[in-house]
Amino acid sequence: MLETEIIDTNVVLVANGQHPDVSPGCIAESALRLQKIMQKGRFAVDDAFRILSEYQNKTQPKTGNRPGDAFVKWTLRNNFNTQRCDQISIRDHPERGFESFPDDQDLRQFDPSDRKFVAVAVAHPNHPPIIQAADSKWITWAPILKRYGIEVEFICEDDIKRFHMKKGGV
Repeated sequence: MLETEIIDTNVVLVANGQHPDVSPGCIAESALRLQKIMQKGRFAVDDAFRILSEYQNKTQPKTGNRPGDAFVKWTLRNNFNTQRCDQISIRDHPERGFESFPDDQDLRQFDPSDRKFVAVAVAHPNHPPIIQAADSKWITWAPILKRYGIEVEFICEDDIKRFHMKKGGV
């Protein structure tokens, strides 16, 4: 069985060269990760199209030829293919954003636009990892999410640490 992953939009944007200040290695690693999923991986999204809509809003899947655009086009073609995609139901919650988002005081400041990725990971029966490229906020959240069985995999560790330090992180 292929391992399922949740791809943060940041990976798609980095692969497209749409993230300022990332290293060429990070761009290449992000593009490679997306290519690997398209060749023989699985991905998880919410069944209300929140994640796929965000991908589309920030890319050009119809006309673009960048790696992230190709990935978004592929996800749109495969989001109903149960061999490649798990569509997960996540229900809205008035305070946390989603019912499956952990009710944890330490996550109160978590970026509302990123909560859908966590909600899908928590609601998925296998709790797949969330793949992150260069969004340094996730460094702070990763240890807390681990309490709930959610792994955040950083594919551009040098870049993300550099961004985190630049923002005053430890």
